[in-house]
Amino acid sequence: MELEKLIADNQIHLEDIPQIDLYMDQVIQLFENTFSNTRRNEDEKVLTKTMINNYAKGKLFFPVKNKKYSKEHLIFIALIYQLKGALSISDIKTVLKGINEQTGEGDFDLDHFYQLYLDLTKINLETFKGELQNQSSRIEEKAKDLNETASVQLDKVLMATSLVHMSNLYRKAAERLVDELIDEKDHK
Repeated sequence: MELEKLIADNQIHLEDIPQIDLYMDQVIQLFENTFSNTRRNEDEKVLTKTMINNYAKGKLFFPVKNKKYSKEHLIFIALIYQLKGALSISDIKTVLKGINEQTGEGDFDLDHFYQLYLDLTKINLETFKGELQNQSSRIEEKAKDLNETASVQLDKVLMATSLVHMSNLYRKAAERLVDELIDEKDHK
């Protein structure tokens, strides 16, 4: 198994974000250029006008001015893009609510927060690569008892099921954190 084929973890970095506000088509183009190699197939869209409009209507980020998206909007859209793989839109809104409100009021250093997020993603990627290699080795060892002619395919099935299990564990942990955010908000 080639690890690099399995891992496509692009991010929009702060230096990738133009210092000028962008129109929606420009936002979509930036995301397509950055995340095109993370798509499963050519038909999959990274970001669409409908998605952006739904995020805006759902108040996942503070209001856009003059149909132009600021650097802060792009950071929120990038965070939403990453979070939507594991969380519902409602949960994403809960997670981002506090920083969204503070950013809209000008009371939050979103650049610094986003850089911390990017730093963590780099560490996560290295951790994941190591764990993926370890898991692959464990599966090879455990799969030795399987039918020799089917072992390559069964290795992939075991790896897929194992990765999905780990993904579910992480997703459930994230959902519990969202629930804690909701509980904290309700107690205030």
